[in-house]
Amino acid sequence: MTLDLIVRGGTIVDGSGMGRYRADVGVKGGRIVEIGRIRAPAQRVLDADGLIVAPGFIDGHTHMDAQVNWDFSGTSSCWHGVTTVMMGNCGFALAPCPADQREWFARCLSAVEDIPLEAMLAGIDWTWESFPEYLATVDRLPKALNYGSYIAHSPLRMTVMGERALSEKATEDDIRNMQAAVREAMRAGAIGFSTSRASTHITPDGTPVASRLADWSELDALVGVMAEMDAGIFQIGPDVANGAAHRAFLAQLKQTAIASGRPVMFGVISTKQGDNPNPYTYQMEYLEQCVAEGARMWGQTTTKSINAIFSLKSYLPFDQLPHWKQIRGLSAAEQQRALRDPALREKLVADEAAMKPRDNVFQGGGAATTDPRKPDYANLFAMMDVKWEDPTIAQLSARDNKHPVEVMMDLMVANENQVFVQPLVNEQPDHVLDMLKHPWTLATFSDSGAHVCQEMGSSLQTHMISYWVNQKQAFTLEQAIRRLTFDNATAWELNDRGLVRAGYMADLVVFDEKGIRPAMPTVESDLPGDARRLVQKAEGITATVVNGQVAFENGNATGNMGGVLLKGAGAA
Repeated sequence: MTLDLIVRGGTIVDGSGMGRYRADVGVKGGRIVEIGRIRAPAQRVLDADGLIVAPGFIDGHTHMDAQVNWDFSGTSSCWHGVTTVMMGNCGFALAPCPADQREWFARCLSAVEDIPLEAMLAGIDWTWESFPEYLATVDRLPKALNYGSYIAHSPLRMTVMGERALSEKATEDDIRNMQAAVREAMRAGAIGFSTSRASTHITPDGTPVASRLADWSELDALVGVMAEMDAGIFQIGPDVANGAAHRAFLAQLKQTAIASGRPVMFGVISTKQGDNPNPYTYQMEYLEQCVAEGARMWGQTTTKSINAIFSLKSYLPFDQLPHWKQIRGLSAAEQQRALRDPALREKLVADEAAMKPRDNVFQGGGAATTDPRKPDYANLFAMMDVKWEDPTIAQLSARDNKHPVEVMMDLMVANENQVFVQPLVNEQPDHVLDMLKHPWTLATFSDSGAHVCQEMGSSLQTHMISYWVNQKQAFTLEQAIRRLTFDNATAWELNDRGLVRAGYMADLVVFDEKGIRPAMPTVESDLPGDARRLVQKAEGITATVVNGQVAFENGNATGNMGGVLLKGAGAA
């Protein structure tokens, strides 16, 4: 038998957590068919001598619902060894959607997830109205990665209820109609149902998104559809506005999880924001208690802090200040010239005194960049490399005896691509490590496709290996790979992915164990309509294989579109 592909001579870290070993991997028809010393011929041989061969990484928390329509490679996730993503998280998506409401739905998605409206309007051939029609579109599109999608609560509610979705409780008829839509979506292949209670999720008008208007009886009715079908995952964005709201949310979620029996996922964080925030350990203990009482529950966590990203080419904390507004619409080169002007520099520094003072209102990456408070310069870092050992602006200010704003201007004059990082949650690495090591958390939550000029989570996987394995030696490579592959595949019920095993789909990543790491982020205007976004590539990844096709080599797309639409267990 002639194989389609042999990955020759690599060291296999198979995703299970067991020890590594050296072997060839043979692929035929998109699946791994043989592991060992393979003598059969192949149409393509990929030399992996001296390299690690692992399962492709699985990212369960993305917002690539719009991007999948124009970016067939799946950037920036694809550059970090990701082969499978889940979208439609937190109750936000582009389906279902009446034809006459498309722009409003797109505006809502833009307001919450910072996906540029101009990119969506220019890049989407919006032909669907129902969720099954959207899935059919994703199925038809060329794609280098595998995609699964939730049916999302906010567009569902707005489609069924119209304007009432943003102000009223659902009637019994509304709930029956939503239940029918969830059932239809599950049969079409939705991986589950998602919603949000997060206080940071607001419409363009500043009001709560539709899902936040739902009471828990509505949620129980919709999750109940999945319980009846014995299929589907319930994903929810938590209310972490303050400690009391968070505890009330978690108490209600436990009841829903136990009653439905469906897998439940929500974000777990360590935060200092809000009134009397709960320690991250409270959430870890909560997960253990829920599982002990019969719930199937996971907390989604990151591998690093969740940050607001600032730069000359994207957002700065000072964008709304009078003299800054005069220059921020200029090109980077023109802004650099302006920042060298001594008279203007004085005014720019003076403007900072009028900024809103810091408060304890919970902010995500959206509000932190578009409605910023006066920076805490001891928590604002000048990113110099990807080792996460960067100096703070406060430290540089003390060293140079300059105002912090002057320090930032000097750095931007010297480098138009200078990036500043403001951790918002998960600020303490030891807290992140504890959450990553917990048996009921998942290393996911990149938010790829969203917050395109506000945050940069797409490097979650390469950071896990370069920082926690190589730099800090907090995990073995085998442990880290399991966290990024098999654990996620298990949670999302992807029963033929996440391991390098015969019979499994041939989703593979081939990389240099010591050389793999994120590259420095840059801001590029490469979205439809020339909209801008943060881009972060990676180093040390030799090849990524998706369903047996080599999709990326040395960071470059091959043009092979082996990705597929992944359907949930309820698909007819």
